[in-house]
Amino acid sequence: MFIYTVKSGDSLDSLSKQFGVPVSRIVADNALNFPNSLVVGQHLIIMSNSIRHTIEEGQTLYSLSMEFDTPLDELLAANPDVNPILLSVGEVVNIPISSDIPRRPAVINGYAYPSITESSLSCSLPFLTYLSPFSYSVTPAGELEAPRDDAIIQRAKNSGVMPLMVVTNIFDGSFSTDVLTQILANPEASERLISSILAELSRKGYGGVNLDMEYIAPTDKDAYNAFLREFSRRLHESGYILITAVAPKYRADQPGILYESHDYKVQGEAADYVIIMTYEWGYTYSSPMSVQPINEVRRVLEYAVTEIPSQKIIMGMPNYGYDWTLPFVRGTAATAIGFTAALNTAIRYNSEILYDEKSQTPYFYYTENGTRHVVWFDDAKSIDAKLRLVDEFDLAGASYWTINRCFIPNWEIVQNLFEIIKL
Repeated sequence: MFIYTVKSGDSLDSLSKQFGVPVSRIVADNALNFPNSLVVGQHLIIMSNSIRHTIEEGQTLYSLSMEFDTPLDELLAANPDVNPILLSVGEVVNIPISSDIPRRPAVINGYAYPSITESSLSCSLPFLTYLSPFSYSVTPAGELEAPRDDAIIQRAKNSGVMPLMVVTNIFDGSFSTDVLTQILANPEASERLISSILAELSRKGYGGVNLDMEYIAPTDKDAYNAFLREFSRRLHESGYILITAVAPKYRADQPGILYESHDYKVQGEAADYVIIMTYEWGYTYSSPMSVQPINEVRRVLEYAVTEIPSQKIIMGMPNYGYDWTLPFVRGTAATAIGFTAALNTAIRYNSEILYDEKSQTPYFYYTENGTRHVVWFDDAKSIDAKLRLVDEFDLAGASYWTINRCFIPNWEIVQNLFEIIKL
């Protein structure tokens, strides 16, 4: 498998002939809704182990080895009848393509709203270790409010995927600092919450808890750490696992209510895995930018592995981008957009897809009814680049927010890079 960047004049027919892959396979692997329309800069997954390349002016075997990331000796061996000193324009050479890293075992988690469609669920389940229906919320008294998750729990079990009970401090529709403060200050409420969770785990057949507590008051840091240790002890005694979700931090003393009470060291000691939510640099009210810039993710992971064992870290992956209206005005909202919808928009307006090398993220511009827009999203190339951080930092795996949208190229890349752990 390799990822090809569409150039001017390319068509599916020409790519099929060049790579020896049927058009139908290219369409299926890339979930192309408009197979007769490609745009410059679009990245396509090609399931082939070699390329038939026609030499252009100025190209050499060395330049081709650099361009296609293929060792020069492999290139020479694949073309025994080609004179490497006297290449001619129009001459055809074979370029072998091989994966540069072996498939490694990895855990893959997918968050899902219970409203997920059957087609989106079927798209993702074969590639998951854990399914995390979102979410149970809590009251100030430590009581639980359950989602309607019975159907997707059963679907997960039928597919060999372990369902996890997601518990959040969401109250009245948003994460609540005050609700968690009240629970932590009241031993009876804390005990009620732990006991209620244990009872629900048994009743529903969950394999463990995915604990996502956000906007924790800085003054509650010690109390929350103590709760986390006790909660972990009780879960493990009963045979359940604990996964926690934390904000992306660059350092231990990073200021802000999102970060201060997420103690990476304590989380790493208490939990079986820690999901670091490495996304939302670009968000609804931000200026236009990548949702998940790889340079920022790398900074977070460089710090995280000093506090949490790397094999306990699960890297967060966004399954969405944003569409901003231009010129950007502070306070205006961008619109969330799925990756397939983003690609279809680029095709509809024949927009060239550009690629920001620093963040490893594609983006494009289009104009609708006289209004200019910019869309930042992820595609095969950017997803592949970011998932390779799992190997670079020796992480446990990746977690998707959310799997409610199906993007087939993502799962093709996951399958290419990882042996997915099933429990």
